[in-house]
Amino acid sequence: MKWGKKALLLITSCLLVFSLFSFSMDKKSVLANADGKKSKNLIVLIGDGMGPSQVTLSRLYAQKYENMAQLHMDSYLVGTNSTYAAPSYDGKSSGVITDSAASGTAFATGNKTYNGAISVTNEKVAKPVASVIEAAKAEGKSTGIISTARLTHATPAVYATHVRSRGNENAIASQFLESDVDVLIGGGEYHFVSDKNEANFGRAKREDGRNLVEEFEEKGYAIANDQETLKNAQGDKLLALLSNSHVPYELDREDSVPRLKEQLAKALEILEKNDEGFVLMLEAGRIDHAGHANDIHSVVRELLEFDEAFEAAVEYAKQSGDTSVIATADHETGGLTIGRDNISAVYFDAFRNVTASADEIGSKLEKAKSDEEIKSIMKEYAGVNDLSEAELAQLKKADGEKASPSGSDVFNIVIAKRSNIGWTGYGHTAVDVGVYGYGPAAELLRGFNDNTDFAKAGATALGLDLEKETKSLQEKFAYPLIKKSETGEVLFPVEDLQELLGVTVEKNNGNVTVSGNDFSFTMKQNAKNVKVGTRMYVAAAEEEAVYIPFELLKLISDKKITWDGLSERIVMES
Repeated sequence: MKWGKKALLLITSCLLVFSLFSFSMDKKSVLANADGKKSKNLIVLIGDGMGPSQVTLSRLYAQKYENMAQLHMDSYLVGTNSTYAAPSYDGKSSGVITDSAASGTAFATGNKTYNGAISVTNEKVAKPVASVIEAAKAEGKSTGIISTARLTHATPAVYATHVRSRGNENAIASQFLESDVDVLIGGGEYHFVSDKNEANFGRAKREDGRNLVEEFEEKGYAIANDQETLKNAQGDKLLALLSNSHVPYELDREDSVPRLKEQLAKALEILEKNDEGFVLMLEAGRIDHAGHANDIHSVVRELLEFDEAFEAAVEYAKQSGDTSVIATADHETGGLTIGRDNISAVYFDAFRNVTASADEIGSKLEKAKSDEEIKSIMKEYAGVNDLSEAELAQLKKADGEKASPSGSDVFNIVIAKRSNIGWTGYGHTAVDVGVYGYGPAAELLRGFNDNTDFAKAGATALGLDLEKETKSLQEKFAYPLIKKSETGEVLFPVEDLQELLGVTVEKNNGNVTVSGNDFSFTMKQNAKNVKVGTRMYVAAAEEEAVYIPFELLKLISDKKITWDGLSERIVMES
């Protein structure tokens, strides 16, 4: 009997593994064998940080206060996405919990990569991988990107730019100019200008002296910065920068800031002029930011705005008859739980009465100079008339000092407790997320998906060739792991670049010989410089790698190359 049970358990386990393998193979087969162009246009919507709990809480809120039976997205749920990234090439990250850069790369390009990477491969000499927007542009389609985050933030960036590190936002802004994306709407003006006098919002973060806004205008882009200028913008190209950094939370916005559905409408007005069709990506980026802050009401308001835009996208698709709509999240943020402390209730009014983001309220609490001022702030902005002594003591800890908790943190802790809403942390989690959609691309995403399937479904439905455009990009650019010498000179890992640039490196008896392009030089192991001809160059012949300056790399390369220092990439001329 015992062996019978073991045998049955073994057979059941084998069948389960086989069925999961078969399901995975079936999904790949469906994507690989789907025939021809089924849609002319594609609208992609990303709710950054929008996990299942965020969706559920927003639905419950909408049912209670917005006279809605369910969210608009609910009728279009087709499946789920995994969210995990690849382990990093250096072994420092397992990738089980993704960031927006790695997950965005997966659902934009169909490729896994490491956390922090913007549409480049997961290796020492990274290579660019093409997105559905880049593949669409290559086929003559119009393209657009919308975000409530900075345009230079991870999710918008993965659709049209390529850098090793998501933090290189000035390079991302410059690459947007090169990308020729037709419509760009979002925040982040300060990465597009170098002088605060050139900015509508009074800040600048570029150090290279460039005014990219003027350069966009010279390329024929209409420029907008608020509701009115967006509405009145004319032409076939548009750059709308709506804030210096992220677009304000929905709870904090002035009327001059257009809603997502209004931004979508303007983008569609421009993009649909192209008879070849278009691809448009829209991101609700601040769901994620509210999750990181554990700001309950902002999560709900940002998600409901996203749901409103989703409804508008589907209505457009139904009217056009040739548009696919697909929506998902890159990951969940905050570990949101609806209920806590063994109490079977949720007190919605405790957060519904909050009238501004926790960032705004927290900054006021930090400046408060008395108990009465704290009580007044809580009454005005959160409808709290019965602040307890324990809550007051907690809120008084936020005094703006570095060693103290922030005002937004303590405010959110108080509101979460009153709401009976829980958070497990301030970061991302690894849970699967929902996939929603309408049209041919959505049909390819039924059931469970890897996040890379998301990009492939969109490309397949439009007949786009991601591999072809990726090959084209990889013939032009390479992203080595550079290092800087003690004097600040950029050095290149010549051993890693051997195959790419036709170079050879030989180590023998404490000497390192580097050869290529009918040229060679030799340096001592562990040396910090090398003499070539009559000139001394900074270099580094370390145990694990040999680094040389770009001047020497150019001499030995069998390709004509230049160095783009801002984007930290080698540019190879054909």
